[in-house]
Order: sequence, then structure tokens, then C-alpha cells
Amino acid sequence: MPQTNPFFASMLVNASLIAAALSAPVMADDLMDVFLSAKDNDAVVGAARASYQADKERLPQARSALLPSLVASVSTTKTETTTPGTTIPGGALLERGYNDNGWNAQLRQPVLNVASWFGYNSARAFVKASSFALAAHEQDLIVRVADAYLNILRTRDRLDTTNAEVTAVKRQLEQVQQRFDVGLVAITDVLESQAAFDAALVQQIQAETAHYISFETLRTLTGRDYDELATLSEQLPIVDPDPLDEEAWVEAALRSNLAVRAAMEQLNSARNESRSRLSDHLPTVDATVTRSNNHNGNPLTQQFSPEETETTIYGLQLTMPLFQGGRTTSRSREAKARLAQAQEQLLNQRRLVVRNTRNLYKSVATDVVRVKARLKAIRSAQSALEATQTGYEVGTRNIVDVLQAQQRLFDSQFAYADSRYTYLLNLLRLKQQTGLLTEPDLLEINGFMNSNAPVQRIVSMRNANG
Repeated sequence: MPQTNPFFASMLVNASLIAAALSAPVMADDLMDVFLSAKDNDAVVGAARASYQADKERLPQARSALLPSLVASVSTTKTETTTPGTTIPGGALLERGYNDNGWNAQLRQPVLNVASWFGYNSARAFVKASSFALAAHEQDLIVRVADAYLNILRTRDRLDTTNAEVTAVKRQLEQVQQRFDVGLVAITDVLESQAAFDAALVQQIQAETAHYISFETLRTLTGRDYDELATLSEQLPIVDPDPLDEEAWVEAALRSNLAVRAAMEQLNSARNESRSRLSDHLPTVDATVTRSNNHNGNPLTQQFSPEETETTIYGLQLTMPLFQGGRTTSRSREAKARLAQAQEQLLNQRRLVVRNTRNLYKSVATDVVRVKARLKAIRSAQSALEATQTGYEVGTRNIVDVLQAQQRLFDSQFAYADSRYTYLLNLLRLKQQTGLLTEPDLLEINGFMNSNAPVQRIVSMRNANG
């Protein structure tokens, strides 16, 4: 039995693996895929993270005013003396010159500095507010990704309904034309059908453009293009908000909303900053330890004093600010105004959160009813269309009635799909108001994504249809 060449056997295996990889179905990206990509690439969140890293440095800077500081200096001087016409002992040495060298180091520890202590508390609250602001940006990214993703599905549904409408109106136009040719209908029926067909084509072009543009938002969020995205399954449950208590949602929002918590910390920071500026009028006390070393290079004085001396001085320094040109008073007034600003901003933020939470709660509850009602409206519109078509065939209805019935059916189909997307977005925004929105909420929605019937990006239906 002939043996197979190992090289050719390896080539056959590699070719089989490549063919299998090429023939394997490529799964469409789903909601979590897009979110994870946006989480790493969104420029808004990236800027917020950098801002937080910068804001964090205010804390060690403020803390440094409470910690010891060490300052050192080194000096050297060269002295040259010329004494023309005068003879003094050692004059020749002085003419050659000499050097005096020395160094000095001082350790200072603040003992009492009220302004610096309040400044440290202000910085700590400021950094905490910045962390809440970053968390709010990260939470907002969940909503922005869901909004952009669902908008693509929404524009696709609009395109599907307009395509179906174009097909139906075109078929209707052909049937009316045939009936006109044999004298069964008037020319007005043909003109009405043609006008409806032309209007449907315009809507189709608009839907194509909107669908194409909707993909651009995802590229802004993630920095990459998408050609296929998973759709939303019909199995998605449409349920009332839990708990079914508006006041409970409002209380949770006032307690946990990230924007409110950030505003509270900003108020705390402004309050401590105001106290710090008021404390600038108070005295400060510092403990110091100073050590110095001096080398005397003068040959004439070396015989009377040591050539090198070292000195250590321990001190307690009290500083009392008396007048600084009005700077301290001005900074105190500025801090009071900033405090009033922070108080008003917190009040405004709380009012906004209460309003948004109430509105979103009512919107979600209404969305649940709306989705169910629009599903029934599809069945009613379908029945009405069938009855109108029958009436047209027997002569009790005209072509305008048929075209309007078709339009109502297509509008009902899109309205149903649109109401499901609106429900999801309102539910996410409601959770965002309470500060409870997290990645698992997006993961739960992602569990109802269907990759078997993906939405495909269409560049131009005109080219596709020839």
C-alpha cells in the first residue's frame, strides 16, 4: 500500500480546516458585543476617565499641606581681595582668593493650619464627586448604546414596512390597470393607485437613508463598522416596572441617582472650601528643625574661629496674617458664592430627577399597555383590509379605501415594533434615574437577541434593485 507524503498530508489537513472555517456561519454581533466594544472605545467615557484621573490628584496635593516638608540649599562663594600699596599679614593669600562653602536644610511640620485641613476635606469631597460623575458617564453609555442599537432595528422595521407597502401598492396598481384595460374601473382608480405607488417609493428612499445613517452612531461609539446585527426576539417580555409604586421609584432615585450624589459631594466640597477661605484669617503654627553647615575659607579668620561649623536649630513658628491687600476677604466672598451655587445646583438636580423619574415611570407603564394595544391593532387592520378588498371587488368600496386600509396595516406593524423599542429604552432610562442601571440589565435584554435573522446593512436599495 503506497504511503502518503507527510508534507502533502499536512497541506490537505490545513486546506480542510480553512474550508471548514470559511463555510462556518458568522454570527452577527449582538447588543453585548457592541457594548463591550463601546466600553473600550467610546471617546466620551475615555475623556471622563482621564478627567477623573486628573481630579484624583487634587487629594494628594491638598494632603501635602498637612505633611512635613523638607527644603535644602547649598551655597559657595569665592572672595578675591586686592590691597595695592598695603602690606598686611597673609595679603598674598588673600590676593589668590578663597572659597566659603555651606549647606542648609530645614524640616517643617505644620502643627496648626485650619485652612489646610478644610482644604483637604474639600479635595476629598471633590474627588468623590468626580467618581460619581465618571460612574454616571459609564451608566449613560449603556443607554446610548441601547438607543443607537435599537434605532438601527427601528429603521430596519420602517424599511421593511415601506418595502412591503411598495410591493403591495405596485401589485394593486397592476391589478387596477388590468381592470381598467377591460373597462371594469375608471381612470381615476388608476391615477389614485399610481399616486399611492409614487408616494410609497418616496417613503422607501427615506427609509433606506435613515437605515444607512443609523449605523454611523455605532461607529461613533465603538470606532468600528457593523454589517450585521442580531434582531430582537418576539419572546421579549413586556412587563410593568417592579415595584409597581411610583413613590418607591422616586425615593430610590433621590437616594441613589448618581447625578444627585455627585451634586451632594460638590456641595460638601464647596462648604469645606468656604470654611478654608474663612480660616485664612487665623494664625498658623509650624514646627521647624534647621541644620546648617558652613566652611570658612578665609585664612585670616581661621586662626580665630573654626574652619567648619555645624548648627542645629529647633523652632516653633507662629504666623498671623494681618493684611494682604484684600485678597483673603475677596477669596472668602468668592467661596461663599460658590457654596450658594452648589446649593442651587443640588436643588435643581433633585427636582430634575423627581420629574424624570415620574415621567419615565408613567411612560413605562403606558408602554406596556401600548404594546399590547398595538398588537391588537395589527389584527384589526388586517381584518379591515381583507373586508375592504372584498368590498372593492363587489363594488361597495373604491380603490382609495383599499389603499388607506393597506397604509393603516403597515403603520400598525411599524408602530408595534417601535413601541417595543421605546419600552426598552424607557425602562433602561428609568433604572438610570435610580442609579441602579448596570451591565446585567443589558445582558438580560441581550438574552432575547436573535442572531438567526440578523439586520444587514444596506448601502443602497437602488443598486440592489437595479
